[in-house]
Parts: sequence; C-alpha cells; structure tokens
Amino acid sequence: MQTGKLHFNVNTFAIIILAAGRSSRLGSPKQLLSYRGKTLLQHSIDSAKQTGSNKVIVVLGSGKDLIGNKIDTAGIEIAENPDWESGISSSIKAGINALKKIAPDVDALILMVCDQPFADAEILKALIKKQTESGKAIVGCMYENTKGTPALFHSSLFPDLLALKGDTGAKKLFKKYKDAASFVSFKNGGIDIDTSEDYQNLPK
Repeated sequence: MQTGKLHFNVNTFAIIILAAGRSSRLGSPKQLLSYRGKTLLQHSIDSAKQTGSNKVIVVLGSGKDLIGNKIDTAGIEIAENPDWESGISSSIKAGINALKKIAPDVDALILMVCDQPFADAEILKALIKKQTESGKAIVGCMYENTKGTPALFHSSLFPDLLALKGDTGAKKLFKKYKDAASFVSFKNGGIDIDTSEDYQNLPK
C-alpha cells in the first residue's frame, strides 16, 4: 500500500484505551492508582470523552470486575480481553473487534494507555489536528528520543493492527509505514507508571 502518497481524510474517530494488563511490576492494578483525585484510568476516560470522539472503548482484562466497578462507564464501551496475558497485541485486537461491531464506519482510531498520566485531551486533539493538516495515515507522539502512544491510525491500517502478535505494540507500524507517518511532540509522554517508584516520583 503506497500510503505515503495518499491524503487520508478523518471525519470520525474512536479512542481505544488499553487497560488490560496485570501491573505485575507494581503489585497492584495501576489502572486504579489515584492521581489528582481520580484513578489513572478515569483520567484517560475523561480525556478521551473531551475530544468529541465518536466512541470510547476501554479494554479490560486482568482484574476486569474490580476495575470495571471503580470507573464511570457512562458514555463508554467496555471490551473484555480474555487473552490479555498473551501481550498488548491481544488488547489492540479486542478493542478493534469491539469497534467494528459498534462503529464499523469510523475513519480512524486513537490508541492510548492508562499509565501515561499526562496523556490528556490536549495531546489527543493535537493528534487529530496534525492528521487534518498532514493527511497522514498515522500520527504518533514523540518523547524522550522515542515514538509511541497515544497514536492515531487510519482505518486502512486496521488490518495491520489486527495482525500484530504477542507483546508487539502498534509502534511497529511507524517503521513499516514511515512515509505515511507524522508525529507531534508530547513533552511529558515519557512519564509512565510501571513501578511503585514511578508512582512516588509522579509530579503531584
């Protein structure tokens, strides 16, 4: 697919929040860590809802009942990933498969994770703005000499996302379709929560 030479229009989009992992290094569900009066996952949900997204899907796996009972589910869809232990690709698939059932005609999706506390509505809107300006099929974030989430993918790349395996995330497509990718700067994107130390050092 010669994606680099094409201009992709995005009028509708969904946001998929990947929140199915066990948080093994932390020892408790990072989704439920409190930050500025809300859980990390609720921050992600609220940020996603503030973008004007057509659908917001939260993918849960480990501890899904506990976590599901601690979030405000109004205006969102919950997608269960029973295969969460096989890696992040299974959560991407679970989210997209849910999306195909409830909003099969969206032009794009944004993948985000719940342990980037500074991934707010502003950075999500910046992805949409960059896509509108560039017409690119992929718009990701740049931070700390790397590229990652949140990231937008045009629907033409959904099959590629569904083909990911194991613990391979969507950034693999940044290289595969580098001519079709654009990026925005995300100043605090490198701050994520994997350990208790990360959480203790989180700017309050």
